[in-house]
Amino acid sequence: MTFQGFDVHPPRFTPLPEQFFTELLPQIDDLDELRVTLYVLWRVARLKSGFPALQWRDLLSDDRFLQALAPDRAEAEARLQQGLRRAVARGTLLQAAAGEADNTYWLLNTPRGQQAAAAIERGDWLPSESDDLPPFLQPQQPNIFRLYEENIGPLTPLLADALREAEQEYPAAWIRQAFEIAVERNVRNWRYVEAILRRWKEEGRDEREDSRYSEEDRRKYVQGRYADLFE
Repeated sequence: MTFQGFDVHPPRFTPLPEQFFTELLPQIDDLDELRVTLYVLWRVARLKSGFPALQWRDLLSDDRFLQALAPDRAEAEARLQQGLRRAVARGTLLQAAAGEADNTYWLLNTPRGQQAAAAIERGDWLPSESDDLPPFLQPQQPNIFRLYEENIGPLTPLLADALREAEQEYPAAWIRQAFEIAVERNVRNWRYVEAILRRWKEEGRDEREDSRYSEEDRRKYVQGRYADLFE
């Protein structure tokens, strides 16, 4: 399986400190340490609240990341432990414990991380059940620009603006299904997709609807009030 390329309209970036490239990367000579370091950087960047701390159970909860370390679960956990140890020894990550064995945390070695680690060690902070959990490592769903290019054709600057507005207005699941309908009915036209979305918003969308629409369903979009969009 080959990588299909980054989304360009626009891609979602994870911030990396410049020192990662200028100081850390030339030093890291272990693949597991590199993978663990990059993963923690990505995951901490997406924490929504609380201190920027990860526990062992958080790291084990992401099956896709463990598969990247090793196909065998036991080997993957061993590689994860080794990567964490190396990153802590190098000073990239901080390790803090709050008394009990299962209350060990890993944090980025930043001023904020140092303050959080000190608070954990003092027992001043423990995560509550309501703290936001970090995201799992999942393939990013195609955005509206990729859906358009894969199903209809090349983008133009004017159309890109319209797509950007639609992406803000309609749920991502609606957009994906509307493109599926257009492909199934062989009407590869953005106005057709947009008409479906507009109708769902104005008239309501039945969540039980199947994406395989009949010819009668198709006429709802190409005749009557939406007909002018397809002339």
